[in-house]
Amino acid sequence: MNLAIMIGRAGSKGFPGKNIKKINNKRLCEYPLIAASKSKLIDEIYVSTDCPVIKKIAKKYKCNLIDRPRGLSGSKALGDHVFEHAYFEVKKKINKKIDFVILLFANAPLVTSKMIDEGIYKLKKNKKADSAVSASVYNMWSPLRARKLDKNGFLKPFVPFKTFGNPKTLNCDRDSQGSVFFADMSVSVVKPKCLEKLKYGLLPQKWMGKNILPIKCDGGLDIDYEWQVPQINYLLKKNGKKSSR
Repeated sequence: MNLAIMIGRAGSKGFPGKNIKKINNKRLCEYPLIAASKSKLIDEIYVSTDCPVIKKIAKKYKCNLIDRPRGLSGSKALGDHVFEHAYFEVKKKINKKIDFVILLFANAPLVTSKMIDEGIYKLKKNKKADSAVSASVYNMWSPLRARKLDKNGFLKPFVPFKTFGNPKTLNCDRDSQGSVFFADMSVSVVKPKCLEKLKYGLLPQKWMGKNILPIKCDGGLDIDYEWQVPQINYLLKKNGKKSSR
């Protein structure tokens, strides 16, 4: 069986109440649940939360609830551990073989059922892969352009230029290093072993395992700040996810 797990907590420092913010007449957390509900390949949906409003919305979409522990509901809680906890809670309740786990964030509304099903098909086809995750190309945010402050207050390369090959071949063209993929958090389709052996996964999102396939997207992102709301509004309308859906 394939199961989906969405996580989302009540609190947020950067954008209080973001997971239940209304965008296009729907709460932010509704979008991932709609996508999961419309997937042809998901058998059950679970929601891990400490938020009463999210719990109510989860019931609306006939989802199963997991009480998110207080120790995993603070600002320092990592998604790795929240997904891990939810997975093992589900595993205790069901007596079925789990083939794939679809991991969703309440604040990532650009996921679609098509993306979810594509990720599942990719994993079925590629036996060596651990996961398939939504990934957007953001060449303007290449590590080549990243800087950090040194002890004198000057901007220096965040990553040594030699990391990218011969420094003489580098230039200011944002596309000069090829496509730069970012896991945009819309969806991660993973094999159970990724959560069962979490410590072996690649940083920073260990739940993805090591062999990661891309589900190529256009402009995906999760919301952490209020200034992102107009961008999400634009992308939702562009993708056709209007309030009637």
